[in-house]
Amino acid sequence: MTYSTSLPKYIQISEVLIRDVMAGRIPDGAKLPPERTMAESLGIAVGTLRKALRVLEKKGVIERIQGSGNYIRHRPDINSIYGMFRLELTTGGGLPTAQIRSIDLLPKPTDAPEFGTSPMAHRIRRLRLLNAIPVAMEEIWLDQSYAATLSINDLSESLYLYYRQSLNLWILRIEDQVSLANMPDWAHDDFTRGSSCGYVERISWAQNNVRAEYSRTWFDTKKARYVTRIQ
Repeated sequence: MTYSTSLPKYIQISEVLIRDVMAGRIPDGAKLPPERTMAESLGIAVGTLRKALRVLEKKGVIERIQGSGNYIRHRPDINSIYGMFRLELTTGGGLPTAQIRSIDLLPKPTDAPEFGTSPMAHRIRRLRLLNAIPVAMEEIWLDQSYAATLSINDLSESLYLYYRQSLNLWILRIEDQVSLANMPDWAHDDFTRGSSCGYVERISWAQNNVRAEYSRTWFDTKKARYVTRIQ
């Protein structure tokens, strides 16, 4: 069984536009289509689009010029909910979503690097999608000291957002190691189990500079790529 934990629609729209800007799919200075036209193309109400545009304006991603329209203003330090999510479609960008497959409290895996203070951790397994296309399987281990219990219904689309809002845990630093591996045997049916795929191991540090989380991601290199940008 899988569980969806979607963010509000206007947040989703603002995030996909941010990712398109960062991927270069929407160039700096580009004028966005009229709001009604843009809303129709996205299949949303004009009011929802305007809420998304207000978020982007507050973050400095767009400039709204009275009587002219909305213009992209690229900046290297865009604050994004998915700022640490490094997978993009091979064509660039893509709205990240997730479907939770399971949450279990287990002893930490013996092959994981040291993290946290508890011998136990919450294992969260998720299917990751970009623009509704399944691209990766993800397994996150969160040290139990940050939460005695975790409920699927409590989690948000972005785990880091949930950590901040509900656990007072701020992930401020990450280290990724990218290589190749085989797709795990618990993968979703959209993937060929045992096939070669991209592989990312991540250690995440909390605000007190303590390792809080360990994760591993298996991704389909025909659909997605790992991207990091230094500006």
